[in-house]
Amino acid sequence: MKISVIGTGYVGLVTGTCLAESGNHVICMDIDERKIELLNNGAVPIYEPGLEELIKRNVAHERLSFTTDMAKSVKHSDIIFIAVGTPPGEDGSADLKYVLGAAKEIGKHMNGYKVVINKSTVPVGTADKVRAAVASKTRFKFDVVSNPEFLKEGAAIDDFMKPDRVVIGADSPKAAALMEDLYAPFVRTGKPILIMDIRSAEMTKYASNAMLATKISFINEMALICAGLGADIDSVRKGMGYDRRIGFEFLFPGAGYGGSCFPKDVKALAQTAKEHGIDAKVLKSVEAVNERQKSLLSNMVLKHFAGKGPKKGAQAKKPLAGKTIAIWGLSFKPRTDDMREAPSVVIINNLLRAGAVVKAHDPVAMDEARKIFKNRIKFTEDNYEALRGADALAVVTEWSEFRVPDFQKIKRLLSTPVIFDGRNIYNQEELRKMGFTYYGIGRR
Repeated sequence: MKISVIGTGYVGLVTGTCLAESGNHVICMDIDERKIELLNNGAVPIYEPGLEELIKRNVAHERLSFTTDMAKSVKHSDIIFIAVGTPPGEDGSADLKYVLGAAKEIGKHMNGYKVVINKSTVPVGTADKVRAAVASKTRFKFDVVSNPEFLKEGAAIDDFMKPDRVVIGADSPKAAALMEDLYAPFVRTGKPILIMDIRSAEMTKYASNAMLATKISFINEMALICAGLGADIDSVRKGMGYDRRIGFEFLFPGAGYGGSCFPKDVKALAQTAKEHGIDAKVLKSVEAVNERQKSLLSNMVLKHFAGKGPKKGAQAKKPLAGKTIAIWGLSFKPRTDDMREAPSVVIINNLLRAGAVVKAHDPVAMDEARKIFKNRIKFTEDNYEALRGADALAVVTEWSEFRVPDFQKIKRLLSTPVIFDGRNIYNQEELRKMGFTYYGIGRR
């Protein structure tokens, strides 16, 4: 099939590359000339394991190309994906100006029947607006389809190539059949292609992300209660997770969720509900719990050091003055460089306001973090170097290389052997036997 993908952000680039990998001819289009130049020169503007190799292979086989030419992209294609950003507005609602702008440009350059697919995460009812935007610029027939993405950063290639399900919202049998043909190579193991009405498909994306965010906020709230009652969330989590109705996935307490999807989608769905006279109390609580959770680790640090004697004057205003805190992990989750809504941003800003010096390391996200923190913190190329002379280690992102470190080396490098484990990845009993002061999330 001949396909165009409008937008070469995370979703667009993964979608276009994976569709090319299955034998389609794909043009990825973006108005960002610098990004397209990078891609045409063999560079990849985002970090996603396996993506660079797939891009190079499909470019070499002339199945994948990149352009800033919208007219070329539209005229080339029978199927056009819209995968542009939908940034949140001040009230949390999704801003559709890029989606509708792309739709008008598609309509302007149409030269025959096209299927226009919303791949961006958009509120329920957006397909109607896209249809009107395209129709305002063309006399040709077309269909609009909703095809939400379910890609986890760090595992996006596998998620696309081996989906749990493919959701297609279509009101045209012709468009639905084309979409089934397009996705057939990816569901040979028997996973379903779910054909439904467009509004239900749009809602499915938001409902899925809101459910996952709810599980995270729920277990984080349980961890807070455990800490107050003297219970251990790790034991409680296991007791819950073996119930097949609940399961273990997304049932890990931590420093809060972040990224480009959960925070934005929970807020957008709550705002959409409000616009239709519905008070989405659960969604608002999910968001409130998550915001509170992001400050929990820095509050632990403050409480630990505030207990080391009375503070007076300037020291009372800057209770961590003279203290250095090492941070392991900056991205919102492992296997990505994405810093959007990352808990580390809240944690580090809280520590800096309290007067601490922060030394940080992340395997891939430090360039993105530098854009946020500039020279306010020190970045180290080695995770152990961040510990040298620090008063405590705070683990914020559970990268694999942080899971089984050399604890004796950590103890030698730290000024005081204190670990704040924001992801509960360490054995607290073993660390305490080794002489560490250990703090976890909801641990006894």
